[in-house]
Amino acid sequence: MIKKITTEYEELENWEDLSFEDHVLVKKAYEVMDNAYAPYSKFKVGASVRLSNNEVVTGSNQENIAYPSGLCAERVALFYAGANFPNEKVETLCIVAKGDLVPVETILSPCGSCRQVMIETEKRQDENYRIILVSQNGKTIIFNSALDLLPLAFGI
Repeated sequence: MIKKITTEYEELENWEDLSFEDHVLVKKAYEVMDNAYAPYSKFKVGASVRLSNNEVVTGSNQENIAYPSGLCAERVALFYAGANFPNEKVETLCIVAKGDLVPVETILSPCGSCRQVMIETEKRQDENYRIILVSQNGKTIIFNSALDLLPLAFGI
């Protein structure tokens, strides 16, 4: 029997069509993206997280010459949130990027490790959260759960 997995998401032509709260997240993600340490890939990624107490935390990718030792922006932000605000829930995660690894119109897709961490965050807080992905030209996709990005996640 063949079955199909589908994913629902909202698509916007530009992130500027988002709400004021989401504008703040996109701007914070862009700001922290400039702090990324990406001397090898030259691909900078920024992430921002809005928590249930309205605190916004950020993270950027941090590369290392021993590639497995680096860390993606999404995990930096989510781990920081979990370590410093363990009783607050993640409400929205925003991810932006710039660099030549993907065309400017292509939506950045989080890596498998980040997707699994995103799923674990939902599992830990027993609640889904929104994920906003912004391409280099402003095109935006919004998911309502990390499961939409990794429907066959480990441990689910």
